[in-house]
Amino acid sequence: MHSMSSPPVAVRMAALAQSPSVLLVATGTLIGLNFPLGKLGGQAGVAPAMWALIISFGASTALLPVLLLRGSFAWPSARLMRYSVISSLVSFVGPNLLLFSVMPHAGAGYSGLMFALSPVFTVLFAGLCRLRTPGPLGLAGIAVGLVGAVLVSFSRGADPAGPPGQWLLLALLIPVCLAIGNVYRTLAWPPGVAPDVLAFWGQVCSSVVFVAVLMVTEGRIPVADVVPAWASASAQMVVAAMTFPAVFRLQQRGGPVLFSQIGYVAAAVGLIVATIALGERYAPLTWVGAVVIGAGIGITVMSQWQDGRALTAPSAADPGSARS
Repeated sequence: MHSMSSPPVAVRMAALAQSPSVLLVATGTLIGLNFPLGKLGGQAGVAPAMWALIISFGASTALLPVLLLRGSFAWPSARLMRYSVISSLVSFVGPNLLLFSVMPHAGAGYSGLMFALSPVFTVLFAGLCRLRTPGPLGLAGIAVGLVGAVLVSFSRGADPAGPPGQWLLLALLIPVCLAIGNVYRTLAWPPGVAPDVLAFWGQVCSSVVFVAVLMVTEGRIPVADVVPAWASASAQMVVAAMTFPAVFRLQQRGGPVLFSQIGYVAAAVGLIVATIALGERYAPLTWVGAVVIGAGIGITVMSQWQDGRALTAPSAADPGSARS
C-alpha cells in the first residue's frame, strides 16, 4: 500500500531536478565553467566572436536531433523569431562578446564575478516593469551576494597587478545586458513554446550574428584558429549543449529575478576553477567576498523553499501572470 501511495523514486528525482533551486545551482555551475574555458581559448589565440560561435553552434547542433526525435521541431513563427533575435542579442551575443574581450585583461575569475551583479540590475528593471520581486528573504540573499561582489570588485581594482580601469568599467556592462535579457525573456515569452525550442532558435540566431561579426572583422570564419585549443573547444561545446536547455527551464520556472542569481553561482564556480585549473591568484579579500557570495546563494535557495511566489514566465492561459 505504501509503495502505491508514494511516487516512485525516479519520479521524485525528476521533479527535484526541475525545481527552481536545483536548476539555479546546476545552470550557474555550467555557466561558471565558461569562464576558464573561454580564457583557455583566448590564450590559444581564438577570437572572442569565434569562441562565442563555438558555444552557439555547439548548443544548437546538440539540440536539433533532440527536437527531431521528440517531434517538437517546428519552423518559428514571426513572434518566436522576433523573441529569438532580441533575446539572443541582449542575453547572449552582447554579454559574451564583452566577456571574451574583457577576460584576457581582467582574468577569468573577475570577469565571471561580473555575472554576480546581474541580480541587482534585474531587481531594478523588474521593478520598473512592475514585475513581482522576491520576498524579504530573497531580497536579503541578493543583498548579501551584492556585498560579496562589491568586496571582490574592490579588492581586484585596488590590486597593483590588477587590470587597467577601462577594462573593469567595460566589464560592468555585462550584468546590465544580462539583466535586460532576464526581464525581456519573461515579459515576451511566447505562450506554449517549450524551453528547448526557445534555446535552439536563440542559439541559431546567435550563430548567425557571430558569423556576421567574424566576416566583418576577420573577413573569414577562422576555424583553423580553433585547432590548437581543440580540447577546450570540445569541452566548451559539451558544456553549451547542457547549459541552454537548463537556462530556459530556469527562466520559465523561476522568472527573471531568481534566474539572475545564477550569476552568484557562476561567479563562485568561475573563481574556484580559475584558481585551481588556471593558476590565477587573488587577494584574501577576494576570497572573503566569494564566501559572502556563497552565503547569498544559500539564503536564496532557502527563500525558494519558503516562498512560493516565484515569478515565472507567462503561460498561454495567463499571459499576465508575470505582472503584479
